[in-house]
Amino acid sequence: MTTDDGRYDDQDEAPLAGYATLATAFAAGAVLFSVAARRRGVRLPDRVPPWDVALLGTATFKASRLLSKDRITSFVRAPFTRRAEEGAGGEVNDAPRGSGVRRAVGELVSCPFCTAAWVAGSLVACYAAAPRSARLVSVGLSALTVADWLQYAWTWTEQKTEG
Repeated sequence: MTTDDGRYDDQDEAPLAGYATLATAFAAGAVLFSVAARRRGVRLPDRVPPWDVALLGTATFKASRLLSKDRITSFVRAPFTRRAEEGAGGEVNDAPRGSGVRRAVGELVSCPFCTAAWVAGSLVACYAAAPRSARLVSVGLSALTVADWLQYAWTWTEQKTEG
């Protein structure tokens, strides 16, 4: 029985250097924000009310789905992904393409769970620097989330009454 201890995954397709590049970019963005905020005298909040956490979480959910699944934002993903299939509710499923950093970015932008970390980081940074603006953007994205769920409920109700 032989095993190849040098490989990370069975297909040897994981773009580990690309992942490291993206993780470094994320960390560098957080550091740059922190330095810029400190230099500009931005006072970070002592605490974040639970309502704001829920609002930011709902907005993060919606923004990550818009970026990673929405048909209209496919132009953002297109250099790094290809359309794999149509999804439910007007969404699309893209598959990463290429290798190295290109593939790593493709995996990032086609995965709402992966994109959510970047969106949350951006929204939290905005919340720290300009809480009222961040809340307003988050309210808009959260309203879209509520509207989506109402659309799904309406469709489900129509299907139940017709069938």
